[in-house]
Amino acid sequence: MRPFHLAFAVHELAAAREFYVGVLGCGEGRSSDTWIDFDLYGYQITVHLSGKPAVDVVTSDVDGKPVPIPHFGVVLAMTDWKALAARLEAAGTKFGIAPYVRFEGQVGEQATMFFRDPSGNALEFKGFADDAGLFAH
Repeated sequence: MRPFHLAFAVHELAAAREFYVGVLGCGEGRSSDTWIDFDLYGYQITVHLSGKPAVDVVTSDVDGKPVPIPHFGVVLAMTDWKALAARLEAAGTKFGIAPYVRFEGQVGEQATMFFRDPSGNALEFKGFADDAGLFAH
């Protein structure tokens, strides 16, 4: 599978760098005075400096919880998901939806968590014990 690329706006590059490198553990790639490339688990994300705040268009009820739309993230192996959840908790991350197991005991069971970057962009990270559950019916 080829790497995915996503570009999005942030308020401040220094805060984005601190969060994506310091908290999420991303590698940093090329940058300028107005943007930074990050390596997010092998995927290229690019933050662009913008004076406009992130805005949720809507939330969607999933498993009884209000999921922010839009959002993005990565599907991780369960061990990596648990390690990230522990790192985020240790960093004092404020969760929109705290780490928990969604659809427990059902097809597609997954661990999930939602939080925001310093500019308000919503992120979701999922963990699967078995990746076959990702697209299971």
